[in-house]
Amino acid sequence: MTSPALSVLDLVPVRAGQTSAEAIAASLSLAQTADRLGYRRYWFAEHHNMPAVASTTPPVLIAAAATRTSRVRLGSGGVMLPNHAPLIVAEQFAALEAIAPGRIDLGLGRAPGSDPVITQLLRGSGTTSDVEQFPRHVQDISALLSGDGATVRFTSGGEYTVHATPAATGSPEVWLLGSSDYSAQLAASHGLPYVFANHFSGQGLERALDLYRTGYRPSEEHPEPRTFLTVNAVAAPTQEEAEDRALPQLRMMARLRLNKPLVALETVEQALAASAEPDAATEQVVSAARERWFVGTGDSVAAEVRSFAERYGVDEVMLSPVAGAYDSEPRDESTGRVQTLELTAAAL
Repeated sequence: MTSPALSVLDLVPVRAGQTSAEAIAASLSLAQTADRLGYRRYWFAEHHNMPAVASTTPPVLIAAAATRTSRVRLGSGGVMLPNHAPLIVAEQFAALEAIAPGRIDLGLGRAPGSDPVITQLLRGSGTTSDVEQFPRHVQDISALLSGDGATVRFTSGGEYTVHATPAATGSPEVWLLGSSDYSAQLAASHGLPYVFANHFSGQGLERALDLYRTGYRPSEEHPEPRTFLTVNAVAAPTQEEAEDRALPQLRMMARLRLNKPLVALETVEQALAASAEPDAATEQVVSAARERWFVGTGDSVAAEVRSFAERYGVDEVMLSPVAGAYDSEPRDESTGRVQTLELTAAAL
């Protein structure tokens, strides 16, 4: 069986006692690890106002990672387009393409990545208007990034040409991201690469891929449909350690699902201690999520990755390395996440 390529999705987790600076330092070190190990791409997510997540600005993080890597593709997983003016997104990613030519991916998402208050603060235009304009904004960004630029047509009959950057020699590769039928169908109709957010949703994957592949309309840049899969993963020397390292993120997922107050990510010791106190609702969410995660030794995680890729017919799997940290581990490093990337890559 051919092994799929590996990639990374990073939410820049922030654990108890860790500063934003330490969390970002740990993630940038992880990007260097991915680059060294031959991972295909490294994407930063966009989330806002969450104590356990520091990936608020993918373009800034991508720029920082670009100065520390030489081979791996860098991108957004994704930029939540309703939060931003299309021209700003296009300009940011045109600049990133100039910084790291041929290595930039622009993943675009339709969800706001936070709550309605944050969406209003980011855009100042309400919580639904820009979501409804998502298809047009995707087209606008693609045009702005092209060599010809985009044309604004006035009602008076005049025209005005806009470029994201004055003299581009290349452009980022645009991907559509989503966890619903809508994004799959939109990507298919526009002839764009597509990624289903399996690491977050896990529901509707087969239907989304089928809609995308069967409805795909070839484009000049992408004559064939192109997709890969995302999955939460923890690899460790032993199954027991892997299960322990998975627990903090599993409990954070339960907080999200149960609408509990969000906090910084627990350490492994904190998560184990809290789990000793029975909580049926939390245990139910944790158990259901754990079934979809790849948690184990490097060999077992690699075997699950191979099987997963073969089942859905893809040649790439993007790992969201969700390994938690022990109290004793350095706060500016990501020991468990580095271990996940190293052990999985070695086994594949």
